[in-house]
Amino acid sequence: MQLGVMSFGDLRLDHATGTRVPVAQALKEQIERIRLAEQVGLDFYGLGEHHLDGYAISNPGTVLAAASSVTESITLGTAVTVLSTEDPVRLFQQFTTLDQLSEGRAEIMAGRGSFTESYPLFGASLNDYEALYDEKIQLLLQLNEESPITWKGRFRSDLDNAVVLPRPYGERLRVSIGTGGNPQSSVRAGALGAPVVYAIIGGEPERFAPLVDLYRRSSAQSGHPASTQHVTMTAIGLISERSQDAKNTFYPYWNQVMEWGAASRGWSVPGRVDYDRMVDGASMIFAGSPDEIAQRLISVGQLTRADRYILQMDWAGVPHPEVMTAIELLGTRIKPQVDAAFN
Repeated sequence: MQLGVMSFGDLRLDHATGTRVPVAQALKEQIERIRLAEQVGLDFYGLGEHHLDGYAISNPGTVLAAASSVTESITLGTAVTVLSTEDPVRLFQQFTTLDQLSEGRAEIMAGRGSFTESYPLFGASLNDYEALYDEKIQLLLQLNEESPITWKGRFRSDLDNAVVLPRPYGERLRVSIGTGGNPQSSVRAGALGAPVVYAIIGGEPERFAPLVDLYRRSSAQSGHPASTQHVTMTAIGLISERSQDAKNTFYPYWNQVMEWGAASRGWSVPGRVDYDRMVDGASMIFAGSPDEIAQRLISVGQLTRADRYILQMDWAGVPHPEVMTAIELLGTRIKPQVDAAFN
């Protein structure tokens, strides 16, 4: 099972001054983290897309291109691209260019996103929420398989025997379907013969095991070979030498996100008792010591038969030194245990 890291480029807020870390600093830190992730042997680094003032990254491809120039082996991908408000042709060109630049290390995770700010920004209607994604994922996958391509749809101009360049460095890009746990998304990914990514930001990851089984059954029933199946799981958390240090450090940043969600989406804010239950044994939030997180990754990975697990450890701007320590521990202390369990 591969291991990796993902980030939305959260900008840490200084409550005393009301200011956030400058975007330039946050982007520089991302490049440092990606370089470290490669140095310690991690397999993947993914960047999310947001168009809000709390995040540094609205165009992951640009940051990943910068990272490709200072790395040699780590896979670089989105986590996720909000495909519903993208032009699949331009997105494909951007990432085949990155794939050529990085000599085959580019990847797209295509989802609908957990926020909707990109819809008015790019002139899309939320009334077309499902239709936009359905059409655009079909086009993106077809672009990946065919050249030239002839295509007709509702939301963009037709393509008539069009050659879209550049092509991928290898035979094709890995284009995964991102989902927060909707069963229909698992069926869709399987039926399309595409990899799938489960974004787990709450609850025990064990509850995703039936969805993984649903995905694999859908793929097989649709006639796709087992080699096309690929499952990525995600988790939030932090890793420190001492388990309680990780739990204590992560808590205020996790709580900040919960407070923001309560204000914007009407959640009730969980308390510290709830948080302690979620981090106990890394049951829901993967915050703990290297051995604790390694055993959790192994148990969940074996249950779900995941091909890759990626951790998001900078929620709400966990300070850069703590994130760097967590990345180093993930590669040097956790990955050897995971490799031994699966190889």
